[in-house]
Amino acid sequence: MNPAATNRRRSLVRAAALWAGLVLASAALAGLFHIAGLPAALLLGSMLAAIVFGVRGAPIRVPKLGFQGAQALIGCLVAHSVNASIAATLMQDGLLILAVVGVTVVAAAITGWVLTRIRLLPGTTAAWGSSPGGASAMVAMAEEFGADPRLVAFMQYVRVACVALTASVVARFLAGGSGAVPGADMDPAPLAVLGTLAVAGIGAWLGLRLRIPAGALIGPLAIGATLHATGLAGMALPSWLLALAYAGIGWTVGLRFTPATVRATLFALPGVLVATFGLIALCGLWAWGLTFLLPIDLLTAYLATSPGGLDSVAIIAVGTHSDVSFVLAVQTLRLLVVIITGPLVAKWISRSAGAAR
Repeated sequence: MNPAATNRRRSLVRAAALWAGLVLASAALAGLFHIAGLPAALLLGSMLAAIVFGVRGAPIRVPKLGFQGAQALIGCLVAHSVNASIAATLMQDGLLILAVVGVTVVAAAITGWVLTRIRLLPGTTAAWGSSPGGASAMVAMAEEFGADPRLVAFMQYVRVACVALTASVVARFLAGGSGAVPGADMDPAPLAVLGTLAVAGIGAWLGLRLRIPAGALIGPLAIGATLHATGLAGMALPSWLLALAYAGIGWTVGLRFTPATVRATLFALPGVLVATFGLIALCGLWAWGLTFLLPIDLLTAYLATSPGGLDSVAIIAVGTHSDVSFVLAVQTLRLLVVIITGPLVAKWISRSAGAAR
């Protein structure tokens, strides 16, 4: 037998076995989180299981198209919970929303400056890695500006994982909840499902084509929310399909933690974790203050100010009793601000930290 064909067959068998193990581990952890009453249990279970597999060197990855498809489905899920009040929210509370975004961006910039100043990570890596949102975009832009994309990705996805975990725990205590797939329909009409899938496909294509940040998520969200809010169409997805989307996002984040990246950043991990949870705590404090300024509950404020992970925060928001429109208004605006200001802030941090040294 051809040795190359034999090796390919062995690789396929190994990959199939690893995927089977990952699915089983994800289901087991999701079941435990469901029993504990954590929102988005499947997302968290898949993410933590994938982190373990990634750190242990599993050579499997979620295809890029699969991740984008999962984001598109989540966009349609969130669109089902969004109404016309999101525009009214932006108009009425625009200044406060900008203040919320500003506090998060400034706090992240200070975190990046400190990490750069103490030389915890090389060059501009800390500056890019501390940006609160747009993980994929930050990694891509960081590479263009000379930073180490592996370390930037590590910082970004450590933050995404920590935000998802803490937000789910906070939501569990503030609003209760369950591990069920929120927004799912056990027996949706076939035409409604086909229409939703069409919105997901067309919206994702347009979002990516127009180079919108997180376009695979934002495109279907914008189109689906418009159709839903105007009563022209409803968003309906079966629970098994949304479960695949949740798992796809969790696996994508978790499998980013490869052995090479962990080895390269092991010495910096304590500092990165302290900085990440410090940023989350600061945003949580600001969320508590926001409840005295706006007629919103603490959970809504907390999810709105959480520093990053638009798709995971959106999943948790839909699965709880928070104001999804307000959360998405703040999160989307912050994502756009981070994408626009990211290069300028990273350059400023690098120059100022270098001058201080």
